[in-house]
Order: sequence, then C-alpha cells, then structure tokens
Amino acid sequence: MWSKVLKTILQKKIALLCAVIIMIFVFIAFAAQFFGLASNWDVPVGVQYLPPNFSAFNLWLGTDVLGRSVVYKVIQGTRVALSVGIITAVLSAPIGVFFGCVSGYFGGIIDDLIVWLIATLSSIPNILLLIAISYSMGRGMGAVYIALTATSWITLARILRGEVIKHKQREYLIAAESIGVGHGGRIFKHLLPNVAHQIILSMTFMVEIAIRSEVLLSYLGLGVQNLPSWGKMIDDAKGELSTGVWWQLTATTCAMFLLMFAINVLGDYVRDALDPKAQI
Repeated sequence: MWSKVLKTILQKKIALLCAVIIMIFVFIAFAAQFFGLASNWDVPVGVQYLPPNFSAFNLWLGTDVLGRSVVYKVIQGTRVALSVGIITAVLSAPIGVFFGCVSGYFGGIIDDLIVWLIATLSSIPNILLLIAISYSMGRGMGAVYIALTATSWITLARILRGEVIKHKQREYLIAAESIGVGHGGRIFKHLLPNVAHQIILSMTFMVEIAIRSEVLLSYLGLGVQNLPSWGKMIDDAKGELSTGVWWQLTATTCAMFLLMFAINVLGDYVRDALDPKAQI
C-alpha cells in the first residue's frame, strides 16, 4: 500500500512538490515546538509597522503594530495550526472507526442508533456546533481540541459505515465466518485492512478541515488565546490594509493557502494511489 503511495508521489511532480511543501511546514512546526524556533515572538524587534526588509531574518515580513516580528508570528502560527490538525485527526479517527465499523458490521438497532446520532449531529451546521462547544468549554487550546474532536469523526464514521456494509457480504469475510473466526477477528484481521485506505484518506482531510476550523475559531476569538494563530493574525490585520500595511495579512494568508493547497492536492494523489477503482 505505502509503496504505491510513494511511487505515485515520486512520479508526479505536483505531488512531490506538495509533499515537499508539507514537510517544510512540518519541520518548521517541529522546530518551533521542540527547539524554540521563534519562541520570542512577543518581543518587539523594531518600530511598529516596519515594512519587510532583508536586513535580518526576523524582519523579512516586517513588524506588526507592537513591533513584533511577523515572521516569528507566522512560524508560531504554523506550529499551532499543525498541532491542532494532527492531534484532532489522531483523536477523531478512533471514534469514527469505532462507530463506523460497529454500525456497518452489526446493523440492526445498533446501526439505527448510530445513524440517528450521526444524522442529528450532521443536521447542525458544523460552524455553529464548533462555536457552541468551544464557547461552553472556555477559550484556549484544550477547548479547541475538544470542539474539533467532537465534530471531526462524523464524516469518517459515515464513510466507513458504507464501506463496511459493502465488505461484510464479500467472500473473504464469509469464508472467515465459515471457519469459525469471531467478530473481533473478522473486524480487525480482515475488514479493517481492506478499508484502511479510507481511514488514511479521511485522516488526511481531517487535518486540513481542523486547521481551517481552528483559524475560524481564533478569528472569532474562541480559539487560541496566548499564542499567535493564523486566525488571530488575520483578525488583527483586517483593519491594517486601509493604512497601507499589507504584509501581516499577506504573509498569513499565503502560508495558510500553501499548506491547504498542498494537503488537498497530495490527498487527491494518495486517494488515487490507494483506491482500487482508480487502478482499473
């Protein structure tokens, strides 16, 4: 499975470029998290609204209203965004896998209850549900993780339920049942490996959706509070354009666009590599 993904990435230039972009963002986030890169983002490095210049690395993207380095803030925003995206995907995936597999495999009243839960949560606009959970939990990273985890598993559960319903009637599962393999063995040894590509793809897009949601929550003042976030930076910079200060908004939106673009495009190529139907 992974050899197909690697082969696809190496053969397609755009996929390779997107993979490199993602690795650069991950490296920056890792360095900021564990090696203190741009940790002094809140210390003024010059006068307010200093335009971008190349006299020093921390001035490449200029300064904000308090004279803080926009480069450092974008780096810390990258750390926040990827942390939220990856942690949300890791926490949400097991929930989606559990509900999707149980619903599709056992059917009956269990399926009815889980479908009712999924349909109920899906009927609520996602942003309103995010805002309600985040607001009730208080502001900060913990609230963001809980809010995003509580909503991100729904799509995976729905997709996996459909896949499991299709697979449970296939010959390999019927054969496993005929030789006495229990429910656990059929699910973990036979069923999950055959739907693993859907889980991987869903987790990829969970990261992208979680990053966008965190940016929106922070923009609305319900997300990260004591750290730079792309959403907070966009909110701070929205009134600066009228005064000719464009660099903070431009830097933030460009960083967000590059990461979202790379994740979406690479995710499409990974889907094509893992989807058996695409090989026909």
